Amino acid sequence: MKTTALLLLASLGILSSAFAHGEVEIGPNGGRILEFSKDETMHGEVTVKDGRFLIALLDKNMKPVAIETQQLTATLGDRSRPEKLTVEAQAGKFAVPLVKAGEWVIFQFRPAAKAKPVTARLHYDTAPCGTCKKPEWLCICHEEPAAKK
Repeated sequence: MKTTALLLLASLGILSSAFAHGEVEIGPNGGRILEFSKDETMHGEVTVKDGRFLIALLDKNMKPVAIETQQLTATLGDRSRPEKLTVEAQAGKFAVPLVKAGEWVIFQFRPAAKAKPVTARLHYDTAPCGTCKKPEWLCICHEEPAAKK
C-alpha cells in the first residue's frame, strides 16, 4: 500500500514538472520572474544580455528596487559538485555569468547580510517551445494534454 502511494506521488510530481513552464511569470522587461521572498514582496527578474544573466530586483508591484544591503549568490552543478558563480552588482542589477543551455542555476537571495536566504531555481532551457517558439525558460504558454477520443 505504501509503495503504491509513493509511486503515485512520484508519478504526479513527474507529470506536473512536464507542464511546469505554464507557471512562468514574465516581468516588465521581458525577463523571467523568480520569487525572492516568502510573501511575494520581492522578486528577481532574470534577463540575458552580453553573455550574462542580469537580475533586477522588483517589489510586489513589479517596480524596481535599488540594490543596497541585499545579497545574491548563484550556484550550478549537482549537489555533489556545486560550482559557485561570481555575482556582481552592476548598474542597479546583479550580474551572473551565463551558464550552458540545459543547466540549473540555484539563486539564494538575502534581503540583508544576516537574513535567512530565499532559494529560487532556474532551469536555463533554451530549446524553443513547440507552441510559442520562445525559449522554454521564458515560455508562458501551457500545452494542455490531448483530449481522449
